[in-house]
This record gives sequence, C-alpha cells and structure tokens, in this order.
Amino acid sequence: MLHPSYSDLMKVVNSEVEQGDTPVVNSRYSIVLATAKRARQIISRQMKGDERALEISKPLSQAVAELNEGKIKVLPEEAADAGKEAGEAAAEEE
Repeated sequence: MLHPSYSDLMKVVNSEVEQGDTPVVNSRYSIVLATAKRARQIISRQMKGDERALEISKPLSQAVAELNEGKIKVLPEEAADAGKEAGEAAAEEE
C-alpha cells in the first residue's frame, strides 16, 4: 500500500481528537486491524448480495478508501472492547 500511507490514515482517524487527548490510533497495527475488519464487513455484504458493496472491486481497497475519506469511524480500544461484548465491530460505518 503506497497511498495513502499509514501516517496519512492515522492523521485522518485522529483528526477528531482534541489536542491533549489520547489519540484513537497509536500504531500501524491499529490501522491494519480497522481496515481488515471493514474489508470483512464489505465481503460479508457482497456475499449477501448488497449492491452498495460493489463500489470498488477489491474489499481492502474500498476499506482503505473509506477510512481515508472519513466514512468509517475507528473506536478507541476501550470502546472496542465493550463493543466486542455486545457483538459490535471496532470499525463502524457512519
């Protein structure tokens, strides 16, 4: 993946965090995890026949594009852990 870079994606995800607060994403691993979860959601929709899931041919490319455009929201680790208990994904579509 050359563009957008990990640092560009981290800036987009952390853009809503106020100065002095803990960033939502602190590492490349968090970006990879969030995009992989979103790609799995897209694949699941494709398998169910959802037309919206066919925008870009590759689910991972679509997930990266959505993250870069700010279309999906990455939850902080604490909220993601609470969401796992409720059966929710850590990367949610807005």
